Amino acid sequence: MKSWLAVYLRELLILRRRLFKQIASMAVAPLLYLVAFGFAMGRDMMVQGRTYMEFLIPGLVAMSSMTQAFAIASEINIARFYWHIFEEFQAAPLSNPAYVAGEVLAGITRAFLAVCVILVIAFVFGIALSYNVWFWLAVIINALVFAALAVCCAMLVKSHADQVLVTNFVITPMAFLGGTFFPLDRMPMGVQKILGLLPLTHAAKAIRLAAFGKIPPFFSYVVLLALGALFYVCALWCVNKARD
Repeated sequence: MKSWLAVYLRELLILRRRLFKQIASMAVAPLLYLVAFGFAMGRDMMVQGRTYMEFLIPGLVAMSSMTQAFAIASEINIARFYWHIFEEFQAAPLSNPAYVAGEVLAGITRAFLAVCVILVIAFVFGIALSYNVWFWLAVIINALVFAALAVCCAMLVKSHADQVLVTNFVITPMAFLGGTFFPLDRMPMGVQKILGLLPLTHAAKAIRLAAFGKIPPFFSYVVLLALGALFYVCALWCVNKARD
């Protein structure tokens, strides 16, 4: 068996044992946002020529693919600090690129599952969008970016509590400011430029345009791919450092 596949299958086995709980947790937040923002606030409101419910679903897809891909960091931390699995990986004939590849693929898989849950919810709510190849490409690249970032953070933090701080100060603000719940063109120009630096902003834009049946700008995919490659290289470096 390829060593990266062994790492990936281990994460899948953990996910399978908690599958019902994971799906339930993946569904709770989107349902709350749809009820609170979609029905209570903007059921009849139009945004960019679409109903707010149609505008919201791609944003939730971008946000959930980010948070669920990044959540692999928690699994890595638990394995490192409580089960000492990382020490076993160090002793095994397992290369660092194989370890990173397995964990990143696990993060992408979690993100893919979360997106499928949201699409089922959207179908139940009667929201019909276009889930084409551009849509799924943006989802996968977005998940790659944050899964690779998750491996970096998991190797750098010194405790599980430190990981929570990273989530609170990096991931949570990005989830609300990356164009998920409102169009960025309603923000001041200076703020728009700052938010345009966030990877989630490009992911949300690409996913939303694809879901509306349009071709997203190529630039957004280039930015996400560049960040994904950068974080992946950083993940390799962080794993090398953690093993020293």
